[in-house]
This record gives sequence, C-alpha cells and structure tokens, in this order.
Amino acid sequence: MFRPTRILQVAVASLFISGCASSHSGSKPPAASLSETTNQTIVSNNRINSSRTPNPGKPVQTRGDFLGADGKLLPEVQAFARETARTYALPLGGVEALLAEAHYNATAARLMTPPTRTGRIRRAWTSYRQRHVDPIRIRAGTSFWQEHRAAIDRASARTGVPPSIIVAIIGIETVYGRYTGDHRVLDTLTTLGFRYPDPNRPERQAMFREQLADLIVLDHRGALDARIVEGSFAGAMGLPQFMPGSLMRYAVDGDGDGRIDLLNNTDDAIASVAAFLQAHGWVRDVPVFAPVSLPAGAARLAQDSLKPESDWAALKAAGAQALAGGGSAWQAQPLGVIDLRDEIRNTHDVRTATPNFFAITQYNRSYFYAASVADLAHEIADRIGYGDPNRLDRPGN
Repeated sequence: MFRPTRILQVAVASLFISGCASSHSGSKPPAASLSETTNQTIVSNNRINSSRTPNPGKPVQTRGDFLGADGKLLPEVQAFARETARTYALPLGGVEALLAEAHYNATAARLMTPPTRTGRIRRAWTSYRQRHVDPIRIRAGTSFWQEHRAAIDRASARTGVPPSIIVAIIGIETVYGRYTGDHRVLDTLTTLGFRYPDPNRPERQAMFREQLADLIVLDHRGALDARIVEGSFAGAMGLPQFMPGSLMRYAVDGDGDGRIDLLNNTDDAIASVAAFLQAHGWVRDVPVFAPVSLPAGAARLAQDSLKPESDWAALKAAGAQALAGGGSAWQAQPLGVIDLRDEIRNTHDVRTATPNFFAITQYNRSYFYAASVADLAHEIADRIGYGDPNRLDRPGN
C-alpha cells in the first residue's frame, strides 16, 4: 500500500509495516472467514499473473547478493530455505535456486530505515486525508466505478461490502492501477527479510520472511513467477496491492475465466478486495461509522486498538446520542470511539467506528488509512449518486 503521494518516507514505511495489506500482509483468515483451503486451491490450480513483463533492457542476472564467497547461500538464508522446504513440503533445491537469484534492493532498505532524528513524527490527520482523499482519486474513482459497475455490483452482492468501499481501496492503493510498483518482489522481500534496516524490530524482519516463504510457495505452485513478478518496495502486488500471503489466501477469480490476475484483470482485483474484507469481519448492512453524536470531550472515550472495545449501551451512558434516520443495525454491533488526531494543528476528529472500520484496518493497520478509505468512498459515492443519505460509507459524526 505504497505510492509516490506519500511524502514522508518513514510514514510510508510505518503504514505498511504496521499493517499492510496489513493485516493483509499475510494474516491467516479468522475462523469465520473464507476457507483457506478453498483459496489455496484456486491459486494452486490457476496462474496468478500479477507481474509485469520485465524490461527487456535490463540484464538478466542469475547470481544473487545473498551468497557467500563459496557461492552457497549465506547460513541464515540456507537455514530459512531448509525450514521453508520442510514446512511446505517443497523441493529444497528449488527453494535454494530461487533464493540464490535474489538481489539486495537498496531502495526498499532505505525507505524502511527509521529516521535518524530524535523524537517521533507528529500525527497529522488533516494532511494525511488531503493526500489520499484528493481530486485525482475522486475523479478517477468515479470513472472506475462507472466503467466496472457490473463487476463491482457482483462483488458487493456476494460479500456485503459496499461498492464505494471497494472502489476507494483500489484508489488509495494504486490510484486505479497507475502505481503498482516496479520492484522485483523476490528482491524486496529477501532484502527486508534478511537485511531489515532497523535491528530493534526483529518482528518486522520475521514478517517479511513469512511473506517470502509465501512467495516461494506461490512460485512452486505455478501461481506466479517469482523471478519476474513486480510490486511495491515492500512486496505488495497488483491493483489492490496484495502481499503474497493475502494473494495466496484471499485472491479470487472475479470473472470466472479460471485464472486470477490482480494486475491486468480488474474483475479479479475488485472481487479480491471484497473477499478480503469479508474474510476479516465485514458486516453486511452496517456503516463504517455509526450515525452518532458524541458528547463534548469525546476524545477521552477514544481507544487505540484494532478491535472495538465498547458498545452502544456504554456510549449512551457516556452521553452519546443516535442521529435521526441512521438506522439501528449498528446498535447491536461492538463499537469503538476513534480519535483522528492532528497533532500539528491540535485538532480532533472523533468518530464512532463499527466492526467494518476495523475490517478495513486489517488491510492496513492505520486508523488514518481506514478513515481515508471511508471518506474517499463517501466522496466518490456522492459523484455517482449512489444509495440514500445514510449509505454505508458516510461518516456518522
């Protein structure tokens, strides 16, 4: 979930690492979600062409940068190869051969390097929203919805995810396919899995190794060619920027042609975004933000986790009031109060989030990201004239 519009490199890195894709960076499906076995069957039997044809002007190199002087894989890479082959019942020689071709990606390492200055970067919701809920995405999203309405409607009917949310996620991820990344995924994942630039975050390096293992599995199954598939500097691929783990577990064939292509087949990308959200707890006919008026000083009620920690009874007791005409289905759901704080401008945008907001945070574990998806969806739906005044993408506060 990375794109040139993100200005601060550390902000880009933290958004991915804290969640992509995620979250979508390879989390196992919850018990009540899509069948992992079903999705793996789809992937293993059909080729996922989420790659671009390599630049013919680029030299093809076979000796990678993760080899020792003896020409063999470095010890830690060799240990990973053995473990991956054992865990997934893969031929060790094939795993070793693939890793032997991986090259160090200096750009990925640089963009993941933490800032050298002391202190943390202050959160700025207003600036973040302006970069993502922007006129380009609104116009392009309107056109994208109109062009692909049939596929969007099919995915929405099947999963309960509103069309506007599907459209908004693809817009925020890649501006509808304009920025899908040109880094070889094998290189970025190996680099970040074995040369992650922040030694204080070993869990991040471990996460990238998990994604690398998933990439190797997909390559072995013929789902993609790991030697050429390209994506973001963090390994996310296609229009929806799926990491290999999400590609394996949630990608679906949207047009029934017997193959899954998240880069060139828009129907597949649309269906896969909806399937991901459904698998991570999307509740049909419930808005992203509950239509609630919160009491003064509501920021004190705000939570900071990726699961809702309150309910309607508790919020009513604290002084919240339901807005007229907003329906009542959301009142039976767990709720969370979130504070979209702008520490530079000293402002608070406090909203009441439903489980659907938290489903979006499984795509990218950032409140700013999930709220931007909802707000962009609202803006695009306005242009389309979709639904009623209480449509599911409308912020409730």
